[in-house]
Amino acid sequence: MSVQVHKDYIVVAQNASGRNMHVPVYRLRGNQPGPTVYIQSSIHGAEVQGNVVIYHLIGMLKSRSLCGEIILVPNCNPVGTNIKAGEYTLGRFDPVNGTNWNRGYFYDPQRLLAFAETVNVQESDESIKQRFRNYWRQAIEDKLAAPWGLGLAQQLNLQLQKLAVEADYVLDLHNGPVSTRHIYIPEYASQSATLFNIPHCIFIPNQFAGALDEATFCPWWTLSDNLQQRFDRPFNFSVEAFTLEMGSQEVIEFDAGKEDAVSIMTYLAAKGVVMDQQLKPLPISRVAVRLSQYKTLFTSFGGMVEYCAKPGQRVTSGEVLARVLNIDELDNERATHEITAPCDLIPILHFPSASVLSGTQLYKVFTEFEQLT
Repeated sequence: MSVQVHKDYIVVAQNASGRNMHVPVYRLRGNQPGPTVYIQSSIHGAEVQGNVVIYHLIGMLKSRSLCGEIILVPNCNPVGTNIKAGEYTLGRFDPVNGTNWNRGYFYDPQRLLAFAETVNVQESDESIKQRFRNYWRQAIEDKLAAPWGLGLAQQLNLQLQKLAVEADYVLDLHNGPVSTRHIYIPEYASQSATLFNIPHCIFIPNQFAGALDEATFCPWWTLSDNLQQRFDRPFNFSVEAFTLEMGSQEVIEFDAGKEDAVSIMTYLAAKGVVMDQQLKPLPISRVAVRLSQYKTLFTSFGGMVEYCAKPGQRVTSGEVLARVLNIDELDNERATHEITAPCDLIPILHFPSASVLSGTQLYKVFTEFEQLT
């Protein structure tokens, strides 16, 4: 039986003319109860590949049997998508106050700990989960109603988080500048790394830096740890959240998007959302690092750069990563110099421009990585 797609719109911002800016919300409901899934794309305006992934997901999901509900929000930041300078999309930061569009989600550990004090030893995990979800939703509403107001990015983030707070599984689709595919995974959900067809995995700790995946899993992780310490038994609320980096920004690739949609479908099948026994993770090579070993190589100079190491390519210590041209020294031996790898590493992404200032994040790389599969 085909699944019906229900579409409506939410208001995420108003422009200077006072007109509402809407984003579509697609809901697919299964015939059986089950988890809720929330997937969004393009919180950063130049990161557009996730939209074609959602396009393929809708097509695939309509012909499958589902349990629970899947909520899909493509192009969730129409403000960022429309901030253009020539051929470039400058949609990473709120243009009014410079805030990163992916750093305004809500998390208040003190409010969380206040809730934890209301839990008694006899209460079931499911009861705690429902009560906390209602409590956290109200906390987000209270933040939106703050008497002194909020910046545009935080207003937009909280409108989206009101949808995501209902979900058991949250996937935020992003892109790097020039990037290979990789995924951020909370350490407690490390086994889920092998459920996606993504070769590079970053295991992240219970630290909130403002992003949607952290705003989703940090509250549940902290609550679980607090209750386990108090009552000396494990608590499992079955909530997971990930940031999926779907290649390079400013690029739409329909064939690659279909592969990424299949990757997400394999995860949803493993979690009992999609009823399809044929969906299995591919037997690909997967490597992982702890977040502390995901390093940034900054430049100590400015110049024109050739990126010699490609994202996803394994590089040994001493190999050339980049070659730099110095315009003021073209007539002598100082015209060029090479940047070499300080250790064995895997470049995951690099700066998109050949023109760099000193202090630029040139590469982000895996170091001390481990083989998963």
